[in-house]
This record gives sequence, C-alpha cells and structure tokens, in this order.
Amino acid sequence: MRNEICAFGGVVATAKHAAPVKKKTITAVWYVCGAVFSLIFILPVIYMLAVSTKSQLAADRATGIAMFLPDFHNLSTFFGNYAKVFTDYGIWQNALNSLIYAAIAIVCNVLVNGLAGYAISKFRFPGKKFFTFIILFLIIVPVETSIIPMYMVVTELLGLSDRATVLGVVLPSCISIFNIFLFIQFFQGIPSGYEEAARIDGAGRLKIFFSIILPLSKPIVATVAVFCFIGVWNDYLWPMMLLTPYPDMMPIQAVLQTIQNIEGVTTGEIMASLVVTSIPIFVIYVAAQKYIVQGFGSAGLKM
Repeated sequence: MRNEICAFGGVVATAKHAAPVKKKTITAVWYVCGAVFSLIFILPVIYMLAVSTKSQLAADRATGIAMFLPDFHNLSTFFGNYAKVFTDYGIWQNALNSLIYAAIAIVCNVLVNGLAGYAISKFRFPGKKFFTFIILFLIIVPVETSIIPMYMVVTELLGLSDRATVLGVVLPSCISIFNIFLFIQFFQGIPSGYEEAARIDGAGRLKIFFSIILPLSKPIVATVAVFCFIGVWNDYLWPMMLLTPYPDMMPIQAVLQTIQNIEGVTTGEIMASLVVTSIPIFVIYVAAQKYIVQGFGSAGLKM
C-alpha cells in the first residue's frame, strides 16, 4: 500500500513539474513569434531610415543586409537629404500648416464630440435609443461615401471660397462618430454621484461637464486627441480637393506627393521627407500611449 502511495505521489509530482515546463515553452514560443512578426513589420521603417541617409548611388548599390544599414562611410552627407528637404523643398511650412490644422481640430473635436457623448450617455430624452443606434450604424459607413456631399456642403451651402476654404479643411475633422462612441462608453463608467453632488451645489450642466466630467476623462481625451491628430496629419485627399489653388496652405501630406514628382529628386530625399512626416506621429503616440490604453480599457467596459 505504501509503495502504491509513493508511486501515485511520484506521478503527481511529475505532473506538477511538467506543467511549469509546458507553460514556459508556450510562453517562449509566443515571444519568438511576436519578435519575428515585429521584425517583419518594422523592416520597412528600418529601410526608410537607412535610405534617408544615403545618396542615390549608395542606395542603388546597397544589397542584402546593407539595404537596412545607414551609410556610415559618408558621415559628411549623413543628414544631407534632411537638409535639402527643409531648405530646398520647404517642407517645414507645410508641416506647420498641418500642426495648426491638427491643433484646431483637436480642440473642436474634444468639445463637440465630448458634449455629444455626455448628452447621450447622461441625459434622458425622447429618441435616445434611436440616436445611439444611428451612431453605431454610421461607424460602419465608409468615409469615402461622404466626401462628395461634404464637398458640396462646404463649397456651396457654407460658401467657403478663396482662402476661407481652410475652414473647410478643419470642419469635417471636428466631428467623428467613432469618437462620440468612445466618449459615450467612457462617460457611462463615471458614477452619477459626482453630478448629483455638483447639482446640489447649484452647478449647471456645462459647469459639471467642464469642471468635473472632462477632468475625470483624461484617458479618453488623450485617446481622441491622438486619433484626431493622426487623422488630420495623414489627410491627403480632402485638403487636395479644397486647397489646390493655394499651395502655401497645403498640409504636409500634399507636399509629399509634390516632392516625389520633382525632377531629379533622389530616393534618399523622398525617404527623408517620409521620416520627417512620421516623427510627430511617433512622438505623440509614445507620449500618450499610457492614456490610450486606459481610455480603450475604460471605454470597452460597457456596451
């Protein structure tokens, strides 16, 4: 009997020992697969950074692993492509235009979509479920289907012509159905006790929103701000439709197409311009990454 118990104990001990080994093996496999896929996705970025430091001759001669390595042999011209992009092509002016458009759009986006999300999530009014359904339905509608009607509204209904069309570039970015949905989901997780206490003190709806609700919503505000910035910064088709007669008001994505069509432009100069346009997105996303994770985590708790 004792031998049987010892044998059974040995089997249990072996099983307990095998479980951590199996778990570690699975974890190692996941890490290896994640590293491989991450490398595959990041290779184009590494190639872009490497070619941006090379002359046309060096870029053409590079093969194999050398394609993904910067040109350390010619350190005197290491940043030559970047200097030419800023001095000869004046990309800084278009980058400044995009920053201004993005700043205006972020402020309007947070205010308009935040107030809409607050009203739908906290107010009681007839047709509330219908409006919620419409918001969910419009999320799946492609943006391309609304470009022509939006263009007619901006140019004919609002009459934004000449240089006033710059307002038309920003206006569509001020409203986002997806951002309204994010605000609704986040605001539903804020306890109503804060609002009740503020109403007892005599605060109105707007004061409650700006002094209580909005300060408690930093994660979702940061998330919306980052998405809005990326959308405005990467926008190409809509500004081209409105600002073609005014090249000095073009955003940075529009000037990229112009640089690529310049006679004699090198591959390194094109890659340098792409690096310049990618840096602000990278910096902003890294800076707000913590808030983005919190915002999505909180907004996804309720449906």
